[in-house]
Amino acid sequence: MRWDNLFDDLEGQLEQELGAEEIDLRAEEERLRLGRLSLRDRLRALSRGECSEPVRVSLSNGVTLELSLRTFGRDWVSGDVVDASSRRAQFILPLDAIAGVRLSRAQVSTSLEDATTPESERGLSRRLGLAFVLRDLCRRRQAVELVLHDGVVSGTIDRVGRDHLDLAVHEVGSARRERLVTHYQVVPFSRVLLVRL
Repeated sequence: MRWDNLFDDLEGQLEQELGAEEIDLRAEEERLRLGRLSLRDRLRALSRGECSEPVRVSLSNGVTLELSLRTFGRDWVSGDVVDASSRRAQFILPLDAIAGVRLSRAQVSTSLEDATTPESERGLSRRLGLAFVLRDLCRRRQAVELVLHDGVVSGTIDRVGRDHLDLAVHEVGSARRERLVTHYQVVPFSRVLLVRL
């Protein structure tokens, strides 16, 4: 009888130790998974689903915008500005321009969800860099507003280099005509905080 109690007690201790070891192992796996998450992964997780909320993003110049995130490239994200203080517009945001992201409690949980890359995400869009997207805007002769560290400049992108672009500066809403161009500005990508279309 005493032996049965002893073996039951030993069995209970062993089960408890195995359970604690499994819990520790799961916790370590979760820490490793979270350690591999990038800002891009967390923003992409927030954009999934039909009822995704706008995300409040602070730029490195102190401006905070509410953004609805849609498309993700290698080092940029695009979507719609839904901030009440600015007109609704599409944007391209270099990830390096983000100073912070303000999230609700629910958004924090959503952003930490498993970010396994879907099949459609493994292809081209994940590899497209900011220069590629800006070259496309240049080719289309799309008028843009560039939010820079020291202000906003509008015009049409004339050329895109590896790490900079040439902007023909003209008034917002006007087409790029040589007589309307006030000057040309070379802008390093590192100074671009937001491209508004």
